[in-house]
Amino acid sequence: MKILIAADGSPYTKRVLAYLAAHDEWLGAQHAYTVVHAVPAIPHRAAAFLDRDQARTYYEDDAEMVFKPIRAFFAMHGIKAKFVLRIGPPAATIAKLAERGRFDLLLMGSHGHGAAAGLVMGSVATKVLALCQTPVLLVR
Repeated sequence: MKILIAADGSPYTKRVLAYLAAHDEWLGAQHAYTVVHAVPAIPHRAAAFLDRDQARTYYEDDAEMVFKPIRAFFAMHGIKAKFVLRIGPPAATIAKLAERGRFDLLLMGSHGHGAAAGLVMGSVATKVLALCQTPVLLVR
């Protein structure tokens, strides 16, 4: 099975990894894993004060903070995963990657670091569910 994991480094990302560890059917070398970290672009006015290398470094450093513990998790389980950074509106970016990459399952936390969290689900999770044709497993 081809599994896409949306990660933002929040406690819910850790819950997704704990869920994987607790469910043998989702964790194993028989699956192909891709971990995506989608971040909004730096606002145009702020980007005007940065050169291209500074912006790239900002995005890469942010992604590495999210990916580092996830890489360690997969390494501990002896499983290879692909790690992808995408810049753009997180919900639309995640949904588009899930569709274009022809993933069998999208796995993500029900909440994240978003400023406008919903009462039942986070705003990114809600938007992904609305935009995505790929089956989504939300971990609470």
